[in-house]
Amino acid sequence: MAKPATIQIKLESTAGTGYYYVTKKNPRSPNTTEKLVFKKYDPIARKHVEFKEGKIK
Repeated sequence: MAKPATIQIKLESTAGTGYYYVTKKNPRSPNTTEKLVFKKYDPIARKHVEFKEGKIK
């Protein structure tokens, strides 16, 4: 069986609340060589903060 083209990653809040989103990323894409950074809503901090890519354990 073939490996899937996408991998699951965890987007961790930089606010230090421990909140995270789980999403998918295509590691074979030449456009995404660095780690993903998004501004998303953190419900614990109750504001939009940056979320950085991390590994799922």
